[in-house]
Amino acid sequence: MDIEQEIKEQINANPILLYMKGSPDAPQCGFSSRATQLLIACGKPFSFVDILSNPEIRANLPKVSNWPTFPQLFVNGELVGGSDILMELQESGELQKLIDSVEQKS
Repeated sequence: MDIEQEIKEQINANPILLYMKGSPDAPQCGFSSRATQLLIACGKPFSFVDILSNPEIRANLPKVSNWPTFPQLFVNGELVGGSDILMELQESGELQKLIDSVEQKS
């Protein structure tokens, strides 16, 4: 399977997926840290992929998403955006609504 197909399968398999630098417990940049804090505050489990330990994903994800920077949040298979957009959504109350709309796969 090629890497772009693998990325698409990750996005489709995880209702809330954050591509980030590091992990939620040990984010490796301020933007990834902010994004994970915002998601944790919404109170639903989310998946993540550490792009630093997956250089192929780091190199190819921008081609798949048409978004050049990290982190990148996908909800229900759709790109939401990076930490700046997450901050705006949080401030408007839309982030919680978006996260609450996700059906968790059992």
